[in-house]
Amino acid sequence: MGRRSLNVMTRCVLMLGMMGMHAGKAPAEDWPEFRGPGGQGHSSARSLPVDWDLETDLLWKVALPGQGWSSPIFQNGRIFVTTATSMPHESSKRQSLRALSLDAATGEILWNVEVFTKTLGPDESIHPKNSYASSTPIADGQRLYVHFGPDGTACLDNDGRLIWANDRLRYDSVYGAGGSPILSGSRLIFLGDGAEDPFVAALERDSGVLAWRTPRPTMPSPRWSFATPLEIEVAGRRQVICPAANMVCSYDPETGEELWRVRYPNRWSIVPRPVFSHGLVFVCTGYTGPPELLAIRPTGSGDVTDSHVAWRTDSGVPHTPSLLIVGDQLFMVSDQGIASCRDVETGALHWRHRVGGNFSASPLYAAGRIYLVSEQGVCTVIAAATEYQELARNDLGERTLASFAVIDQSILVRTQQHLYRIE
Repeated sequence: MGRRSLNVMTRCVLMLGMMGMHAGKAPAEDWPEFRGPGGQGHSSARSLPVDWDLETDLLWKVALPGQGWSSPIFQNGRIFVTTATSMPHESSKRQSLRALSLDAATGEILWNVEVFTKTLGPDESIHPKNSYASSTPIADGQRLYVHFGPDGTACLDNDGRLIWANDRLRYDSVYGAGGSPILSGSRLIFLGDGAEDPFVAALERDSGVLAWRTPRPTMPSPRWSFATPLEIEVAGRRQVICPAANMVCSYDPETGEELWRVRYPNRWSIVPRPVFSHGLVFVCTGYTGPPELLAIRPTGSGDVTDSHVAWRTDSGVPHTPSLLIVGDQLFMVSDQGIASCRDVETGALHWRHRVGGNFSASPLYAAGRIYLVSEQGVCTVIAAATEYQELARNDLGERTLASFAVIDQSILVRTQQHLYRIE
């Protein structure tokens, strides 16, 4: 029997065993949005693979149609991603913006539906690292919400049937869409930080009707950014943290009213999603020059720049990957592959280490370990500790900019052409 046949048999046995185990245990933890439950990169899985071999530890690998850098999400046995494909018999100036659902156990594509079509303007383009489907979808158990920035936002049921679509919130994203939406109560909230008239918007999740649209404060150019908001609760009050060019603002999710802001002048193209811990919100600023990391007390009202920044640093701060907080430590990896660990409350540096490669994906934490995947497809696993300790290094052999998702005790990763489930 050849090695290929053995690999196929091994894969079938693994899948049957996994399905049998699922029948006798609680359902897998959902991973319903960008960076998982709570949106801060934490998984409750206790035994994710650390050092893997794609010949023996690959549960399945499936080719995805088109191109897209949205991260995969998982809920109720289904995986969801978005993609963009060139329209049949058309040039690349016409794109079909699509949503896909896959069976988590087998990787089979269950449905692949067109949500919007896009015709590029004469001077319209995207960043070389971007795609026309880079915003990660979000699910609530009954429905899937997909977002393509200025090209539209839509809601589908679990069988791919369109419930509503809203493509009326147009803006010039400059380099294509990037940020993902969040769910807050009965609303779907996202950022429209384009070249002119940037805003934050909330749609009614049942109908797609605009609930509120709040213009950003007056700011100089450049004004564009690509961040994903984070909802937190402070003193019994919900607020949505929304990084923008030149400042970060907090909003009331019900009304869109601005609660407070912190300024960081002459910074734009903000990408990392905020994190919240120890009573502090952590926000990365953007271009130009080295970005800063700000630790902000999310209280007060109005402009709290001079009173509510607990600490800040511009050493090793990422432009693109989001941050990760584990216990009393804050971990980050810069776009240039410099990983570091700091004390959450003081910012004191514990360690700094060159991991190597370039980074866009956000780190993942599970069971005392941190997973860092480079754009070159190399995943470095380190200990979540105050001393640097590398546990493993694994090469996917493909470019990737998407962040990991978790299903049971396996890792889900999207590469340039494929979706992998590693267990």
